[in-house]
Amino acid sequence: MSNNTVIDATTFAELQEAAGADFVAELVGTFFEEAPALLAELRSARVANDADRLRRAAHSLKSNGQTFGALVFAALAREFELRGLADDVAIDAAAIDKLDAAYGQAAAALAELIRD
Repeated sequence: MSNNTVIDATTFAELQEAAGADFVAELVGTFFEEAPALLAELRSARVANDADRLRRAAHSLKSNGQTFGALVFAALAREFELRGLADDVAIDAAAIDKLDAAYGQAAAALAELIRD
């Protein structure tokens, strides 16, 4: 999948214009540090049947995805956020794997974009 299908170019360019490329690179680095822990929290919340923890982790992932223009990743995270709001944590582990895979694609695309 190419960067332009994983990361919305307009959103990313607007972020760089508003915040500066160096600061965006720092934000991306923080996202790389925090997202794996948030994905683990999502899995843990699912197992513990804790809708509030699930919602909070998903909200953070969604917000970060939207910030960088990772629209597919953000949309998948939003689905988890809505499930958490509805106290519905009966989520198949494969659904979290799909979100994790979308994170991997977004992270690879972002890493390439901040190198350019």
